[in-house]
Amino acid sequence: MWEFLTDYGLFLAKAATVLLGVLVAAIGVAALVARARGAGEDGHIEVRKLNSRLDAMRDALHAATLDEREYKRWRKAERKAAKARRGKEVAAAVDGAASPEQAKPPRRVFVLGFHGDLRAHAVRNLREEITALLTLADAGDRVVLRLESSGGMVHSYGLAAAQLARVRECGIPLTVCVDKVAASGGYLMACVAERIVAAPFAILGSIGVVAQIPNFHRLLRKHDIDYELLTAGQYKRTLTVFGRNTEAARQKFAEELEDTHALFREFVQRFRPSLDVAAVATGEVWFGERALARGLVDALGTSDALLQDAARDSEVLEVRYVERRGLQERFGLAVESAVRRGVEQALDGLAEPGSRTR
Repeated sequence: MWEFLTDYGLFLAKAATVLLGVLVAAIGVAALVARARGAGEDGHIEVRKLNSRLDAMRDALHAATLDEREYKRWRKAERKAAKARRGKEVAAAVDGAASPEQAKPPRRVFVLGFHGDLRAHAVRNLREEITALLTLADAGDRVVLRLESSGGMVHSYGLAAAQLARVRECGIPLTVCVDKVAASGGYLMACVAERIVAAPFAILGSIGVVAQIPNFHRLLRKHDIDYELLTAGQYKRTLTVFGRNTEAARQKFAEELEDTHALFREFVQRFRPSLDVAAVATGEVWFGERALARGLVDALGTSDALLQDAARDSEVLEVRYVERRGLQERFGLAVESAVRRGVEQALDGLAEPGSRTR
């Protein structure tokens, strides 16, 4: 009996080794084929029709709540109604009974997403998505951006806002939805839209500029460490981390911050001329309802409600640019995501019950 188990174990080990070798070879071949096909390409555009997703959800609920006979009757009635609608549209387009506007196919809504960080890395995908949709979209369509960002570097968010301005320049209506936060650089992007819709407790505003720099000059002097900084140009460096900062340098740095703030205010005023920018450009933030009262947003609501409503009479298309990543990078991102979730769960567990909002 023991000899049989030993032989069987060796057989399983050999079979597993062979299977592993075949899998490794197959993965290698697939990687080479994918690399050959995608040579010179950094990524690709993916489009998902949200109408189909909503229809599938509705169909699943009907299937769960109706008996088989009622469900079949409902499906038959749905197909008949859809066929009748298509017939009316075709007939109106052929005989000219409808106006040119009515004869047009349903207006398309292109949906983009932007989840910003300090350096606004998502702008790399945003620029590709906007370039792609501008090859097809026209004034009869609409673009909706689901935005979430608490801001970051001025030049990075300035580029993101400039990408959105491309949509406006093409005469395509742009709506920005803020479900959680659009502050500082996030609001710099949001203000480009013709219409801003925010959830009641979304955070908006922070029209201001901040900069902070540690200085270790006194610590270095205490330990007899010299630090030399050589520049050409009076204002090549103002405040430094290790050198001695002068009052003139501080004043110049403050002037640069004020100028950046002025550009921020002017940009917001250009796209929202009716907004009292002087009253809101204080660096403060407001929740959605308060932001509406101050003119920072145009309506209260969630992106989910807006898109569900749009799907009733429009083709809603979610457009995403997906970067091509290698196996090592995908593995690294998976590990990073797992570590982040673990830290968040640990912090959540350490939080006091009284500090949570339920």
